[in-house]
Amino acid sequence: MKLSDRDITYLQGVGPKRAEVLKKEIEVASFEDLLYYFPYKYIDRSRFYYIHEIDGNMPFIQIRGRFLSFETIGEGRTRRMVAKFSDGRSVIDIVWFKGLNFVTNKIKVNKEYIVFGKPTAFGSKYNIAHPDVDPIEEADKVAAGLTPFYNTTEKMKSNYLNSKAIQSLEFALFQTLQWRFDETLTPAVINRAKVIDLSSALKGIHFPESTRQLNDAQFRLKFEELFFIQLNILRYTKQRQAKLKGVVFTRVGEIFHHFYEHNLPFTLTNAQKRVVKEIRKDMGNGKQMNRLVQGDVGSGKTLVALLCMLIALDNGFQACLMAPTEILANQHYETIREFLKGMDVNVRLLTGSTKKKERNELFPALEKGEIQILIGTHALIEDTVNFHRLGLVVIDEQHRFGVAQRAKLWTKATEVPHILVMTATPIPRTLAMTLYGDLDVSVIDELPPGRKPIQTEHRYDNKRASLYKFLESEITKGRQVYMVYPLIEENEKLDYKNLESGFETMKEVFPQFNVSMVHGRMKPAEKDFEMQKFASGESQILLATTVIEVGVNVPNASVMVIESAERFGLSQLHQLRGRVGRGAEQSYCMLISSHKLSNDTRKRLEIMVNSTDGFEIAEADLKLRGPGDLEGTQQSGLPVSLKIADLAADGQVLQLARDIAFEVLDDDPDLSKPHNRLLAERLKHLFAKKINWGLIS
Repeated sequence: MKLSDRDITYLQGVGPKRAEVLKKEIEVASFEDLLYYFPYKYIDRSRFYYIHEIDGNMPFIQIRGRFLSFETIGEGRTRRMVAKFSDGRSVIDIVWFKGLNFVTNKIKVNKEYIVFGKPTAFGSKYNIAHPDVDPIEEADKVAAGLTPFYNTTEKMKSNYLNSKAIQSLEFALFQTLQWRFDETLTPAVINRAKVIDLSSALKGIHFPESTRQLNDAQFRLKFEELFFIQLNILRYTKQRQAKLKGVVFTRVGEIFHHFYEHNLPFTLTNAQKRVVKEIRKDMGNGKQMNRLVQGDVGSGKTLVALLCMLIALDNGFQACLMAPTEILANQHYETIREFLKGMDVNVRLLTGSTKKKERNELFPALEKGEIQILIGTHALIEDTVNFHRLGLVVIDEQHRFGVAQRAKLWTKATEVPHILVMTATPIPRTLAMTLYGDLDVSVIDELPPGRKPIQTEHRYDNKRASLYKFLESEITKGRQVYMVYPLIEENEKLDYKNLESGFETMKEVFPQFNVSMVHGRMKPAEKDFEMQKFASGESQILLATTVIEVGVNVPNASVMVIESAERFGLSQLHQLRGRVGRGAEQSYCMLISSHKLSNDTRKRLEIMVNSTDGFEIAEADLKLRGPGDLEGTQQSGLPVSLKIADLAADGQVLQLARDIAFEVLDDDPDLSKPHNRLLAERLKHLFAKKINWGLIS
């Protein structure tokens, strides 16, 4: 029986109740799940300390000695047990706030124990709360070098499933399976990557006897994780390239040339010209284009996409653009209509808000080919939407769409359309190789002419007077101001600035100006009304939550004030900053924070002040925060939660995995040769676990 089919309930030490907790809290339901539930850190327990050596810089210590006494103090919630523990020279308090009966039943006075835990300062003394306590006769087990620590939850701890208990279950699992595990990589891949075998790696990750053994285990398991992700991406790419022949756009005709000569609002940057050239080549070579265009905020991606859509029109095809939100879809629609002003090109918008009467008129026109460009949201993939001849699909912010949604657009075309994906979120190279591994990548790395770099400053929130004076001077010059808040209303648990109190303050401070407010809880009509007031210049100050992160373009706005800037991630701060700097005037971004900042937060704000390069910022963000939280919220595009690899730190391992995956597939694109059967079976197994690897495409 496969390890994935063996229920964790039947492992010694688990049982039905614990099995339910493990499944619910950490998604461990089978032997395999537990085997691949890796420690998050290791503590060296080879050394014993004396109590007098303890200082505030020690994260964990272990002491050997005897308990002298136990005393229960307090009642109800304040009830706790305090024990005196002596190492023969000094005495320290050991404290428990729960599980008191368990403590008194397990631990005896004057018997020798090993105590292991985190010392906490209490006045001029230290105590240790809820330590691991083991009899001295088990020293060879518990104080044998590197001790793994597993992530646990409060619910797990209340069911006696702390890190030590997880380690015990791992040990029971290894004993049950006799410390041997079926290999998942072929000998050729193992030799090429210079990694250790799987059994040694799993033993080394859960029960390392030395730092060298741990390092070898981590390298093997990181490589394997990234290798199978890359193998899937690249196999999919090769299959797509072999099977899908794209429509050939042979000409750049009248529509494109008319736009280029009469409607182009400004000279294209060299980067835009380069990207259009790359796309033209793709669309003319007989293969389906699958290209990602990365460009910083305001770099002109929409214009590039429009030029490519016009090439599709010149070749007798339709084009569509799918955006993740109605705000963004409307923004694209208005922008493209403005670009095409005076031209005989039929552009329409389709979103969830489109009325039935309008849909009844739109659908037949689209099917007849009368509508040439359709812009919309997920509504584009509804069954009722049918194109006459769809040749180009543009997808904005690809990471918000799954492969199934993208594939549904293909089914609306009689021939396979070209795919152009755009993202305004600069993506570090290692993450791009994972999120967009099957796409050819183009980068627009220049801003249009006339744009001045935004000046960014970090100010503390006790210096309000100078901030307000600056805002008044900018508004008096005829400019407008955004103010972004992390919260809509006051929250007693979170000490951050909130929109509602900010709105009242700004009305008091600036009675001579009009102040608007927008947030996600407002009805769409209210929100649009307030946004329109700001866009038209009727209001000078717009207070908002992050709803303005995308889809708002007011060239006259020259100041972005971000309140409680410590609350936001780097990429989100960068996106918000990109709302200004869209006109010819000098623009400013003010990051307002409290004085209480962690080192990481201080670094984040320093990076924002010192750099306007989105790619540089994204790399820094990946290093500081990890791939799971690139945008301040969970990175929805990451295809699978990585168990051990770290895209911020393991770029070289990822590149090795990708190179070897390429080599394997160059020799055997379908993994059908006998020597690759093991790899094919492993991929099939990963698919069976319902990991949607297709999201990567």
